[in-house]
Amino acid sequence: MTAPVCRWGILGAANIARKNWKAIRLSGNGIVTAVASRDPARAKEWIAANQAECPFAVEPAACDYDALLKRSDVDAVYVPLPTGIRPDWVVKAANAGKHVLCEKPCGLHTADVKRMIDACAANKVQFMDGVMFMHSKRLPLLRAALDDGETVGALRRITTQFSFAAGDDFLKNNIRVSDTMEPLGALGDLGWYNVRFALWVMNFQMPVKVSGRMLAEYGVGSTPVPLEFSGELFWPNGVSSSFYCSFNTELQQWAHVSGTKGSISVRDFVLPYFGCESEFVSDRPVFNVKGTRYHWESHPKRHAVTEYSDGAPDAQETNMVRTFGDLVLSRILDTHWSQIALKTQTVLDACLHSARAGGAVIGI
Repeated sequence: MTAPVCRWGILGAANIARKNWKAIRLSGNGIVTAVASRDPARAKEWIAANQAECPFAVEPAACDYDALLKRSDVDAVYVPLPTGIRPDWVVKAANAGKHVLCEKPCGLHTADVKRMIDACAANKVQFMDGVMFMHSKRLPLLRAALDDGETVGALRRITTQFSFAAGDDFLKNNIRVSDTMEPLGALGDLGWYNVRFALWVMNFQMPVKVSGRMLAEYGVGSTPVPLEFSGELFWPNGVSSSFYCSFNTELQQWAHVSGTKGSISVRDFVLPYFGCESEFVSDRPVFNVKGTRYHWESHPKRHAVTEYSDGAPDAQETNMVRTFGDLVLSRILDTHWSQIALKTQTVLDACLHSARAGGAVIGI
């Protein structure tokens, strides 16, 4: 007897969807049955390119968005459409009874995400955002180090940076600098990960206040979008977090967590460096002073799990779609995923509101 599988439709032939096409192929519990584009001919070309590299036994059908949502052989949809139009299509998908894996940022603002989550809840379908690092095997190891009371001690500070230096072509043509397609710019595209990591470290306790700074804006439309942004988050227990996201600065994806006894550094918290391990380094330095000797000693410890960075059965994107597929097949909804998406969007909204107000500290 053939084991049940989650039948996926991909709503939009975006580049990032190629990665999740392969993840579905490797998941062991999913297949792609249809791909939609505004132009079905483009969807057909996109399918052919992916089939040539990573084929499904039965070639997925090409169609337009509405036709995909009407298909009886689609259980779940992956939605990589631009943020400017994504919320409406997520609601349509939910109303069509399709489970939703949604790219980030999920919406233009918190009200969008609430509407999407409410539609999914009303139709008893799963909602999850596409933050792949949440499904890495590294996170449980990192959580154990954070919680052991010795590696970091009492948590005090979280700092992250996610950036890449966009070229001239990107700034002229990419939708991530379009005020209609991606009005949150670098804050939505990159800052979502910064905020999510900080919230994860804090076990999703919300900060009580934030501040944001618009360091640079740019856009191809009538309104500029965030090109370079920094933010600060503050929790009632005295923990604080800073983040920096930018399309101006060379590729970096690091996180640093500090406490009363030590610190943890993750060089690649979003996408692990290419290889067969995901790792982080903890350190508990010792400062020795004796007479004229001032010695600051580093005592690093490497922590690692066996996990391929991408394109493998144990890669984080594969784990993500496998986890989602298991939820669909189990018919048991997990509201944790929708709630953390809503919290992430809420913090992003507050940071942007602060930046528009000149960096004023505002409550959440």
